[in-house]
Amino acid sequence: MPVKNATARFSSRVEGYVRYRPGYPPQVIALLRRECGLTLGAVVADIASGTGILTRMLLENGNQVFGVEPNPEMRAAGEQFLSRYPKFVSVAGTAEATTLPAHGVDLVTAAQAAHWFDREKARSEFIRIVKPGGWTVLIWNERKTGGSAFLREYEQLLLNYGTDYREVRHERTTAEIADFFAPSSFRSQVFAMEQECDYAWLQGRLLSSSYTPQAGHANYEPMLTELKHIFEAHQAKGRVLLAYDTRVFYGQLT
Repeated sequence: MPVKNATARFSSRVEGYVRYRPGYPPQVIALLRRECGLTLGAVVADIASGTGILTRMLLENGNQVFGVEPNPEMRAAGEQFLSRYPKFVSVAGTAEATTLPAHGVDLVTAAQAAHWFDREKARSEFIRIVKPGGWTVLIWNERKTGGSAFLREYEQLLLNYGTDYREVRHERTTAEIADFFAPSSFRSQVFAMEQECDYAWLQGRLLSSSYTPQAGHANYEPMLTELKHIFEAHQAKGRVLLAYDTRVFYGQLT
């Protein structure tokens, strides 16, 4: 799972991440209430909490949340974004070394992040911090790569211009979920979600991804030229749709 420089690779993309990354459908919280004991009194460790997208949903559910984030820029953005929530605690830590006390949380979550973890070390750390009988939940918004000409061409753009897209795209990650939970069992659910984008939003969403070239790279301008072409070919009333499957994997680690 882990990728080189995983902690630092979003440092220059924080603003775009805050503005353009999609959230998660409300069915995720409903699932955690129904299947994973997410009561109002439950304490959650949100690992690699980033700018606080999932963290905010948990806080709005009424939970105390420890947002564990190793990247200083992402952590600062999350602290600003979540400053009005008194039950939020920002923690400088990693999935492999959270700094949290043993058996102090009811639930461990990681959204859009577990593909960066050292699987064995993170698994051991989650077992250490969660209470007996507590749950571990891994979540990804997995962008659909087919179903429309726009989605197919957007995927091809990433394959053509992405710096290490083939190595980190999420369909490679989900194949390793069973290894992460093993020998424990786990369950999964999938929820559909869409992100409607004008061109500025689509470009911002693209550039928020760690596997796209940044200004000054040889592929940067050609990539944006191609993105504009794809958008113009497929927009309807100035909008295109990015479609996602929100995948939720949950189990009790032993």
